[in-house]
Amino acid sequence: MKICVFGAASAHIDEIYISKVEELGFELAKKGHSLVFGAGGTGLMGAAARGFKRGGGHIHGVIPEFFKEEGVELIYDECDEITFTENMSERKRKMEDEADAFIIVPGGIGTFEEFFEVLTLKQLGRHDKAIVIFNINDYYNALEKFMHTVADRKFMTFNCMEMYSCVDSGEEVIEILENYVPEGKGWKKLKIGD
Repeated sequence: MKICVFGAASAHIDEIYISKVEELGFELAKKGHSLVFGAGGTGLMGAAARGFKRGGGHIHGVIPEFFKEEGVELIYDECDEITFTENMSERKRKMEDEADAFIIVPGGIGTFEEFFEVLTLKQLGRHDKAIVIFNINDYYNALEKFMHTVADRKFMTFNCMEMYSCVDSGEEVIEILENYVPEGKGWKKLKIGD
């Protein structure tokens, strides 16, 4: 399975996040899975790539050309394959198209945007792939609380929260990915009462 990992590029985060993501990448690669990611060499992107590399997994990095030209982000230099895109939208589309599943690890506004995009596309029936949030150190607790508020106030249905999983351990992430069965309901998750 080709797994897309969305997460922080920041090199200034606590070691607990880095070690957990690197270990998850290692375990996934040992099970024969491969990585498609944003090609970053630092933060949790770099951790995922190092883990997959250590486990013998194939790594495909996807990054906009201007990142290289303007030195926006350090590129992971051991990618087996790298694709340079024209812009951020093309980068996301490439990763989304290639992925069989998505893991969301802690990150900032870019990661939030990537999560909400793949969730929205799933809600609209554009894909039916697994989406798993790896909630390291309770990082996404506030997001989960907010999602319940959104549903409570009827800006979305509670059914929307069935389209992704939020778990605290790498073992749970792997178990969900490897046992995921597509549901096939898509846009019906939009409707109140369904």
